[in-house]
Amino acid sequence: MGLIFDKSVTGRRGVTPPKGDVPTKGRIPEAYLRAAPAELPELSELDVVRHFTALSKKNFGVDGNFYPLGSCTMKYNPKFLEEVAGLDGFAQLHPLLPQLRRGGMLTQGALEVIYELSQLLAEITGMDQFTTQPLAGAHGELTGMMIIAAYHKHKGNHKTKVLVPDAAHGTNPASAAIAGYEVVSVPSDDQGGMDLAKFERALDQDTAAVLLTCPNTLGLFDRNVAKIAEMTHQVDGLMYYDGANLNAILGRLRPGDLGFDVIHLNLHKTFATPHGGGGPGAGPVGVKAHLAPYLPVSLVIKRDDGTYALEYDRPLSVGYIAPFYGNFGVLVKAYAYVLALGREGLRRVSENAVLNANYLMHKLKKYYDLPYDRTCMHEFVLSAKNLANKGASALDIAKALIDFGFHPPTVYFPLIVKEALMIEPTETESKETLDLFADIMIDIVSRLDREPGWVKQAPFAAPVSRLDEVAAVKNQDFASI
Repeated sequence: MGLIFDKSVTGRRGVTPPKGDVPTKGRIPEAYLRAAPAELPELSELDVVRHFTALSKKNFGVDGNFYPLGSCTMKYNPKFLEEVAGLDGFAQLHPLLPQLRRGGMLTQGALEVIYELSQLLAEITGMDQFTTQPLAGAHGELTGMMIIAAYHKHKGNHKTKVLVPDAAHGTNPASAAIAGYEVVSVPSDDQGGMDLAKFERALDQDTAAVLLTCPNTLGLFDRNVAKIAEMTHQVDGLMYYDGANLNAILGRLRPGDLGFDVIHLNLHKTFATPHGGGGPGAGPVGVKAHLAPYLPVSLVIKRDDGTYALEYDRPLSVGYIAPFYGNFGVLVKAYAYVLALGREGLRRVSENAVLNANYLMHKLKKYYDLPYDRTCMHEFVLSAKNLANKGASALDIAKALIDFGFHPPTVYFPLIVKEALMIEPTETESKETLDLFADIMIDIVSRLDREPGWVKQAPFAAPVSRLDEVAAVKNQDFASI
């Protein structure tokens, strides 16, 4: 479709601004004035609208495409949440306004939202107290590890290591390492859970914490999680819940009741704020009561007179981890989402997520390898290794899906599954969409039977086909790729 500069026609105008009535001559030094007008494209308003509308159609997004990106919950997000977050009383509120002094009543509504959201999240997860300051899931995870480190330091524990499963999200070992711990990877068993015997051998008095995603990145619920928590607590270790997959158990099971001590949530995944490039994140962290003194400053508290304030007097706190109130707009959306759905609505979220995933898994397992053939939760992992003799890899299948209007699933993760295709249909997709996706996935395999290796050059209809991805990483001079 070309660049917008290619469509420029000299003298064409979309908008003619009024002549400026503010004198500038002599006020701006000559050295900073243009010698000639900026060489901007000259087009009508209609030309500009059509150009950028056409560009937007070349992108993938949840409003236009099915987005089964495993482990990332790319689901539809209700538009009324944007309206709520855009209300003037929220969107135009300056973070430096006082809490209770003159003008302080302007912030009371915002503080109440944060306080009430924290209470709701505590009830949903089985925790005792929350901070809403972390600005993303990984940021919340690091905050949780800092709280764990502060707890052990205050108790005089000399803990040196953190245990993570080999199917963990990459942020798990990263957060533990940044917090100063040695990371020990525990292998999975043949059921896709943490190998309990190998876990027991790795667990000792030096263990500060165990980081688990529950259900895990295979989309499977670890049947030994309560036993793992019991064993960890016996050595004064703490259980950390990676909340990336909370939508699989939302309203059905509370991590705090399983024995977890710390949790981070991805509000931009579970609680309906656009994920990834669609908007900023928020990663609130919840803790059990014995870890509450270590939460970051400041915390929103409710006073006896019903007003809200920020509490800074927290001598054991890990300190400041974000400015002001965190990503406040995301907090508003999550608050409205929880209130709109209520208890039963949140239960339906997890029920639909699990139903959709199992429906797709059963439709596709005849055509792709299924390394763990058991009931999944909100997502599942297939393998394309059975297609190698037909000239196709997981990457090839992912690229081929682009031609059919579907965003590719996550590929090659978790690392313990060869040629992994990690698929999460989410709770918001219809049966018709799932059937269409399954039909395309099956058609790709059927065509491979007739034309082995045809997917090697896919996608064929996209603006850009196969890039040399290795060269793109190694050579930042993109013009030469």
